[in-house]
Amino acid sequence: MLNQNYNENPFIVMWELTRACQLHCLHCRAVSQKERHPLELTFEESKKLVDEIYEMNNPLLVFTGGDPLERPDVFDIADYAIKKGMRVSISPSATPNVTKEAMKKAKDVGLARWSFSLDGHCAEIHDHFRGTPGSFDLTMKAIEYLHELEMPLQINTVISKYNYPYLEEMAELIEELGVVLWSVFFLVPTGRGKHSDMISPTEHEKVFRWLYQLSKRVPFDIKTTAAQHYRRVVIQEKMREKMGMSDADHIFYDDVLNKGKTGQIDGLGRAPRGVNDGNGFVFISHIGDVCPSGLLPLQAGNVRETPLATIYRKSEVFTNLRTPDNYKGKCGVCEFNKVCGGSRSRAYNVTGDYMEAEPYCIYIPKALRKEKVLQ
Repeated sequence: MLNQNYNENPFIVMWELTRACQLHCLHCRAVSQKERHPLELTFEESKKLVDEIYEMNNPLLVFTGGDPLERPDVFDIADYAIKKGMRVSISPSATPNVTKEAMKKAKDVGLARWSFSLDGHCAEIHDHFRGTPGSFDLTMKAIEYLHELEMPLQINTVISKYNYPYLEEMAELIEELGVVLWSVFFLVPTGRGKHSDMISPTEHEKVFRWLYQLSKRVPFDIKTTAAQHYRRVVIQEKMREKMGMSDADHIFYDDVLNKGKTGQIDGLGRAPRGVNDGNGFVFISHIGDVCPSGLLPLQAGNVRETPLATIYRKSEVFTNLRTPDNYKGKCGVCEFNKVCGGSRSRAYNVTGDYMEAEPYCIYIPKALRKEKVLQ
């Protein structure tokens, strides 16, 4: 994995097994529905897709939705993949589908990890965001089951204006729950997600710096989604600590940034180097449509018509996304664009152009600061 070429194979594959879900989350990118779609990939088609994914250097595979537990064959698909030697995780919704029996079945099959979404430290905030009264209590009960079964727990949290004031309380709860990973998502205005629910660019920066300091004192790992510029903050903070630099300093060293091109920067998460939409990451919908991510709904092909590897390696949208020097605006000239590149999903959903600069990043690249000095 350390030398993986993202031009050839993804680091992670997100597969939306179904769009059916009983929740009504404010941020849902899928605008989930109550009933399963009649054109969902069949079990036989699913096995064929698993084979194709495995042949792409056996990336991480995550079952998502909707709610993947709405598919009665979810554990059969997982069993088929795991027996091939794949690492499979599941991200179900906290609904009555999440029973202790379902969790035990997942463990018996060999699912690597179970993740739940928790978007507030209390029922009032979480249930409002998830659009379903009782969701918080159901999630906490499900976590108890998971601990009884001694399965590793991942918590996913979407940062929005609703929980931004309570991040310290949220972190305390995450630590109490004994998670192995806190996956922190930053809202992208797509599907049901709204611009008005997002925190500001400055608040993004504050949360990034807070997360970095938190990561040094908690026992669980922290990763971010749709927040590629967190990697830039981690690099900056590590450099300041190493060189004794103050927050006001803006000195960057080529040797540190060059390490980002070969994937050796420490503290940026589990991926060997920066993953971005279409660049180490691929999303497959319930009906087989292939997109750079679920938050960047640009269809590049369909696995019923074209092999996944061909779509990932050769489609125009994917090849564009893997060329960060061609990004527009400040992202194209930023010295961090190989390890960051900004959220392509947010760029697309805010500006309409997936190659535009990350609109929620306050950083001014060194090249643009030099231009300003020369002027």
